[in-house]
Amino acid sequence: MEKQEFFEKIKGRMIVSCQAVPGEPLYVEEKSIMYLMARAAKMAGTPAIRTSSVRDVAAIKEETGLPVIGLIKIQYPGFESYITPTMKEVDELYAVGSDVIALDCTFSRRGDGRTVNDFIREVRAKYPDQLLMADVSTYEEGVNAWELGMDMVGTTMSGYTPQSPKLDGPDYELVRRLSSKISVPVIGEGKIHEPGQAVEMLKAGAYAIVVGGAITRPLEIAQRFMKAIDDAAENTDKARAEKA
Repeated sequence: MEKQEFFEKIKGRMIVSCQAVPGEPLYVEEKSIMYLMARAAKMAGTPAIRTSSVRDVAAIKEETGLPVIGLIKIQYPGFESYITPTMKEVDELYAVGSDVIALDCTFSRRGDGRTVNDFIREVRAKYPDQLLMADVSTYEEGVNAWELGMDMVGTTMSGYTPQSPKLDGPDYELVRRLSSKISVPVIGEGKIHEPGQAVEMLKAGAYAIVVGGAITRPLEIAQRFMKAIDDAAENTDKARAEKA
């Protein structure tokens, strides 16, 4: 898909992240089932899907016909980054037809001794026409990725690196700062749990948003409900004890 066509498709919209990695309840060893989540997301009106792994990219593209932001989550010794961290993963995602490839563009340590700038330049040189999304955690990382030619910048990693703030909800301020500085789309992603937060992300300047766990991770959703109920019960018990 051409860059401008993709941008027009997602502007002001919600991309749904449909992911399941080993160890999660919806990960099935034998075959991908994420295409079912993607089917529901398409029925709801999403313009694109974000997903992890070659098999899920292929299955979701076949099922939905929607453009897919592909990534591969893998942990290598010595690497703090784990989202499409090496050229091997980029090659695999390109081969399966990912419309966009997401890369970890944080300043996190790389086990190959290279800088993230080296990696971005290498990917861009090898795949000059491929749409690339930078997953960052700070303002400085986002500006750096933009200056190196990434096509869009997502706030995906905010709160998941030592150098980024630990927030309970979305990093609206990061979206505001990046959208006022860089000339490529800023994708608001991370800890968007409620519809109101999705709207606020767009108001903060996000070109589009990505929502995943609040929609496609039933374990996380169930745990949030359980915690709210447990916390309410605990507060009630404390109030009764204080009155006694």
